[in-house]
Amino acid sequence: MSVLSKLIQYYAERGQKLEKVYLKSERQQDFAYPKSLLCNLLTNHHIFALSLTSVFFFTACSSPKPESSGTKESTPGVSSNNSDTLRLLYWQAPTILNPHLSQGIKDFHASRVTYEPLASYDKEGKLIPFLAAQIPTLENGGLAKDGKSVIWKLKQGIKWSDGQPLTAQDVVFTYKFLSNPAVGATTTAYYEAVKNVEAIDDQTVKIIFKDVNPAWSLPFVGQSGAILPRHIFEKYSGANAREAPANLLPVGTGPYRVVEFKPGDIVIYEANPLFRETDRSLFKRIELKGGGDATSATRSVLQTGDSDFAWNLLVEAPILKQLEAGGKGKVDIIFGGLAERIFLNQTDPNKATKDGERSSLQFPHPFFSDRRVRQAFNYAVDRDTITQQLYGPTGRATSNTLVGPDIYNSPNTKYEFNLKKAAALLDEAGWKDTNNNGIRDKNGIEMKVVFQTGVNPLRQKTQEIIKQALTSIGVNVELKSIDPSIYFSGDPSNPDTVARFQADMQMFTNGNENTDPGAYMKAWTCAEIPQKKNNWSRSNSSRYCNPEYDKLWQQSSTELNPKKRQQLFIQMNDLLIKDAIVIPLVVKARVSGISNRLTGVDLTPWDADTWNIKDWRRK
Repeated sequence: MSVLSKLIQYYAERGQKLEKVYLKSERQQDFAYPKSLLCNLLTNHHIFALSLTSVFFFTACSSPKPESSGTKESTPGVSSNNSDTLRLLYWQAPTILNPHLSQGIKDFHASRVTYEPLASYDKEGKLIPFLAAQIPTLENGGLAKDGKSVIWKLKQGIKWSDGQPLTAQDVVFTYKFLSNPAVGATTTAYYEAVKNVEAIDDQTVKIIFKDVNPAWSLPFVGQSGAILPRHIFEKYSGANAREAPANLLPVGTGPYRVVEFKPGDIVIYEANPLFRETDRSLFKRIELKGGGDATSATRSVLQTGDSDFAWNLLVEAPILKQLEAGGKGKVDIIFGGLAERIFLNQTDPNKATKDGERSSLQFPHPFFSDRRVRQAFNYAVDRDTITQQLYGPTGRATSNTLVGPDIYNSPNTKYEFNLKKAAALLDEAGWKDTNNNGIRDKNGIEMKVVFQTGVNPLRQKTQEIIKQALTSIGVNVELKSIDPSIYFSGDPSNPDTVARFQADMQMFTNGNENTDPGAYMKAWTCAEIPQKKNNWSRSNSSRYCNPEYDKLWQQSSTELNPKKRQQLFIQMNDLLIKDAIVIPLVVKARVSGISNRLTGVDLTPWDADTWNIKDWRRK
């Protein structure tokens, strides 16, 4: 066996899916090998490197050197001058830099540094143009009077970071890319109403909808609206989409460009010399470091001052307050559409189809298929204790799954912690402890659940509170904690992702990232159920399917009257709560740590935290 074959086997035995890298031998023969396989092993396993008999020219082990920007080359992972380097700390490390292929928020944030949408919403709910020259209106002719199309004009002279011009064809291509089922894009919910996207000329694009569309600002807006370069992704716009080198080294239009990316570890950016706003004084270098834990990230900004920004401070309120007293930074709290919630699996995670698919629609869940059981679990959740003890000012107990903007927060629901009612419902459903082992059972099946979430002290303590209550009413609860880089990844081959949901209960935060909740509420429609046939790329992880809900959503997708549409969304929320498909826990603020050294950070709940990074400055 050749040395290279041994290297390939080494990684294959470890089950790693890796990028391919093309290497040229002295004889100029091309070989396709996994990138990380050779780059990592030749760097870290010298015994392999020394045994290579051929000389190879490594064209992709290190980042391709970008065009000179006048900055001094830095050693990857080692900071340059403090004032020139912006340090971002993300305790959930990004794993891919293509937002249309990602399931994790941290990937969107890392991608947003270099990719841009046509526009985005600020914290006041106002549309701000990015690649667009202006916001479409009826007055400027951008919005069609019949509500069936919208025209966007692009800013003049924008270039991709490799020097190619941005044109309307890139917008057209982005739609073709993400709407191709073979790609398995994760952002398709924002484009479901689109019939076609046309380039009127190089600077003008027209989006044509299938019907009247009140949510015209969903496509190509915010963090799910990133425009991809056609010339880079054209060869990777099908089933091979995840093999695109640009998923790791993107070519964008934003203020910074990626010079190195180690998935699960660090992203290093430098100022993009081709960025259109040449008058801006940008950082020479950005280090987005991933991994660790939320408490350490918080301490690094608020107490030691080693970092400039820390994302998603999922830290218990007393600890957060204590760390903020360090005086090096401040906590930024902003409420939007996010809520921590528990999802109840409507399929059986313990049965598999002939081709090995678990949590399949072929097998209903043995007890969560009964609404009485789901409602009993709802009664067994002590939201007030969770909120008061763990979240403090960064959370509010809720009974709704649609929590923002405020106009959509239903007044018709309520929550109640009542173990007696929970036990009575389980009795009524026929789940009783017939063999006196402390666990309820029915027809020979015991009421055992696997309750999973991502690794985080706050989430583990939430799990413990819920487990204690469920155990007291005869439910056997096994707690499972998954590394966030796996749990929130979009890797269809990994069984421990949110979409695969091979457990009975799972807990995480999600919500609408746009002031219009249309795409978010679509997540509970039948068509959004993740399955093997769609590469688990959909967002309805509970596998909920209710024609009544689908009908309400369809009505909302064409209702132009804002008041009527508002009520349709509230009805959808109320139906989810009535059916107890999801158990909302806490309206969760976006909590970030910002160094006192930084200015210009203006966070919005409707886009990634890095959305206005072009404005961030060192004091």
